[in-house]
Amino acid sequence: MNRVGGSRVRWTGKPVSVGVSEDAAINYREALSWLYSLQRFGIKLGLENIERLLEELSKSDVLQATPWKVIHVAGTNGKGSVCAMVDSICRAQGYRTGLFTSPHLVTFRERIRVNGEMISEEAVADGLTTIRNLVANWDPHPTFFEVVTALALKHFWDTRIEIVILETGLGGRLDATNAIQSAVSVITPIDFDHEKWLGKTISEIAAEKAGIIKPGVSVVSAPQRVDAKKVIRARAAECQAPLEFVTTSYDETPIALAGPNQKENAALAIAALRAAKIDIDESAIAQGLIHIEWPARFQRWDERTIIDGAHNPSAARALAGTWREIFGDRRATLVLAILSDKNLRRICEALAPISESVLLPKIRSERAADPEELARVLANITPPLPYSITQSVDEALERARAKPNPILITGSLHFAGEVLAHLSGELAAFEECAQ
Repeated sequence: MNRVGGSRVRWTGKPVSVGVSEDAAINYREALSWLYSLQRFGIKLGLENIERLLEELSKSDVLQATPWKVIHVAGTNGKGSVCAMVDSICRAQGYRTGLFTSPHLVTFRERIRVNGEMISEEAVADGLTTIRNLVANWDPHPTFFEVVTALALKHFWDTRIEIVILETGLGGRLDATNAIQSAVSVITPIDFDHEKWLGKTISEIAAEKAGIIKPGVSVVSAPQRVDAKKVIRARAAECQAPLEFVTTSYDETPIALAGPNQKENAALAIAALRAAKIDIDESAIAQGLIHIEWPARFQRWDERTIIDGAHNPSAARALAGTWREIFGDRRATLVLAILSDKNLRRICEALAPISESVLLPKIRSERAADPEELARVLANITPPLPYSITQSVDEALERARAKPNPILITGSLHFAGEVLAHLSGELAAFEECAQ
C-alpha cells in the first residue's frame, strides 16, 4: 500500500479569492462537470495536496488555530449515522454546525451542510471557481475528494460555523479530512471494506482508520474486533490520547433511525460530544435523536417499502438484524444492486435469510456489478434464491409491488440514491454518487 507521510494542518480559515476574474466564473453545472472530471486522477491517499490546498486558501504560513471544534469520524459502518446524530444534537443545543459527509444520494449538495441546510448551488459554483483557478497548473493535481474537502472547509469558514463534523472518505490516516486538527477522534465499528486501499486484514484496516488519532486528542471507539481493538489501543498509547470504548447502547429516548446498531451509534455520538467538551444537555440529546433525518438507513418509504444503503457484508448483516426486529419472520422481496468492487457473495449470503425472492435491476452507476454476475452468485449460495433480472429500476419496483411481501431495496448507497430520486420524481436532477 502507498504510505505517504505528511504533517497535520491547523487551518485558520480566512479563504481569499485567488485571481478569479468575472469571465472565469462557472455556473453550478459547469462546476460539477469540472469536479467530476477530476475522477480521472483516481484515489490518491496522502496529505500533501490537501495541506497545500488549505494553505493556499487560507494564505497563512503557519496554520495554528481553527475557529471551530472538529469531531472527526472514521470506521467501516455507521460513520454517516454518527455524524448526522452529532450534528442534529448540536443544532438542538443551539450550536451552528457544519456537516461534511460522503457519498451523496441524490444531489452533490448533500455532502456539505450548514445548520442542516445543503450548500447552495451558487456557493458550490463560487467555491469551485476559486479552487479550479488556484490548482489549474498543479502537478500532482488535487483529486476529486481533496477538492470537495477544501470546498467544504471554505464554505464552513464563509458561513461562520462553531462545530464541524467531518466524515472520512476512505480510511483515515491518509484521508484528506485528516489534515484538520480535531477535538475528538471517533471510530465506528471496523470491518472488511475497501481492502484494495486499506489492507487485507482487520489489523491493517484498523491501522488506517486509527490514523485519525492525534497526539493528546481524546478518542472514543465503538466495540471492536480483538485485532482492531489492539491496534487502536496501541495508536492511542503512542499518541498519549485518552481512549474510551463505548460498550453501551442509548435507550433513554426514542431515535428516529431504526435498529439496535443505531442505539449503539447514538451512544458513540454522545460520548464523542462529551469527550470534545461540548456542552450538551439531555433535552438537546433527546430532541436531536428524535428529529434526525438520515435517508437510506432503514428508511421507510411507505408501509411496505424499506430503503437501506448497506454496501458491505457487515452492514448487510446489521440490516438483516434490523429487518427481523421490525418484520419478524416475514421475508422480503429484495431489490438488489451492488457495486462491482464489493464482496458480492458475502452480501448476498447475509441478506438471503430474510429474502423470499430477488429482483436485479440494471442501474445507472458504471461501478455497479452486472445483474448477470449477481444472478450467478445468488444461484450458488445455499439455499439458492429465486431471482429475476429487470431492465430498469422502474420495472423492478413495479414487479416488487405486485408481490405480497414487504420490499427491501438495498446493496449500495449509489443504488439507494437512484431509487430515492426515482420515487420522489427527481430522477432528472439525479447526480450519480462518487466517493
